[in-house]
Amino acid sequence: MTTDLAAWRQEFPILATTTYLISNSLGAMPRGTASKLAEYANVWATRGVRAWEEGWWEMPVSVGNMLAPIIGAPQNSVTMHQNVTIAEAIVLSCFEPGGKRNKIVCEDGNFPSVMYFYAEQKGLRLVTVPVERLAGAIDEETLLVPTSHVLFKTSHLQEIRPVIEQAHKVGAHVVLDCFQSAGVVPVNVTELAVDFAVGGCLKWLCGGPGNGWLYVRPDLMDRLEPRFTGWMAHAAPFTFAPPPLERTTGPMRFLNGTPQIPSLYAAVEGLRIINEVGVANIRRRSRMLTDRLLEGIVEAGLPTITPRHGERRGGTVAVNPPDAEAISRELLARDFLIDYRPDAGIRISPHFYNTVDEVDTILAEVAALAQHRPALRVTRGS
Repeated sequence: MTTDLAAWRQEFPILATTTYLISNSLGAMPRGTASKLAEYANVWATRGVRAWEEGWWEMPVSVGNMLAPIIGAPQNSVTMHQNVTIAEAIVLSCFEPGGKRNKIVCEDGNFPSVMYFYAEQKGLRLVTVPVERLAGAIDEETLLVPTSHVLFKTSHLQEIRPVIEQAHKVGAHVVLDCFQSAGVVPVNVTELAVDFAVGGCLKWLCGGPGNGWLYVRPDLMDRLEPRFTGWMAHAAPFTFAPPPLERTTGPMRFLNGTPQIPSLYAAVEGLRIINEVGVANIRRRSRMLTDRLLEGIVEAGLPTITPRHGERRGGTVAVNPPDAEAISRELLARDFLIDYRPDAGIRISPHFYNTVDEVDTILAEVAALAQHRPALRVTRGS
């Protein structure tokens, strides 16, 4: 691990041409990722089908093993998947709603894709509540609690232990979504004793799209039988035997069809860097930069829904001046890469590779554009 975070800027080419403050949406690509993707192409070109027995087959687990230390998970407990929705589907397929235990409970600020998935399941009831009421909504009728560690709009960092404890007390299971925390906020799934955790390398882990992941608590792994399955979960896949499925043991049990090999190559450099820098170091840097952002936003009199207290905040600060969407478009036109979300405003997300100067500059730009929004409407046609 290293505390010289400024030295890492040269490893992210886009930082030389933009003010990149959107790692909550898509982390900057490491320089070495281009070489990794070229390596994939070369292996395919020169090794062909032999690549499967020379590392490709195991990549959903070997890349998961690179991610495991970042979330405090043991080796061989994390598998890689296309996205979080698929990971959630794998988890749900391990359970059969029975009797009154057919309730899915989550906070109303959960990511929509997750809520869409559960809302469409026959025989299940999706119950959403404000995040502060989540633990109290979990009862003996609850099957699963898919919940966000950090909420994507507000950047609220949830106190998750009471949720897990209440779920376990009544026989429910928790699926902790760490997409907006892993890589920027310390999380230890082992200490939390959480049943499942999901996330992706797309954002703070700088691994690109197509790299969702699933953690399964080791004592549950061989007891569960996911019905969302496929040939990679077979104990002897190359026998191509007809059903019923003879399930393998360990993490491969939670795989299904042929994996997304190019995406897995793309994830490696980001995971290597985050492991080397260390999440504790990243968190200190993030706290300093987001504290500075919030102080500037408050001083400018701009509204925000992001928690002021750093212990309750993830890596993002949302600022919501009038005409926030138009202001966000203007910022993008000026190569300040941020994003806009309804009811949240402009999301600004410095990572360990960002600087104090970049934070001060974006603050000045937002304040100036908010002050002169009539001119902005004319020039941007909004």
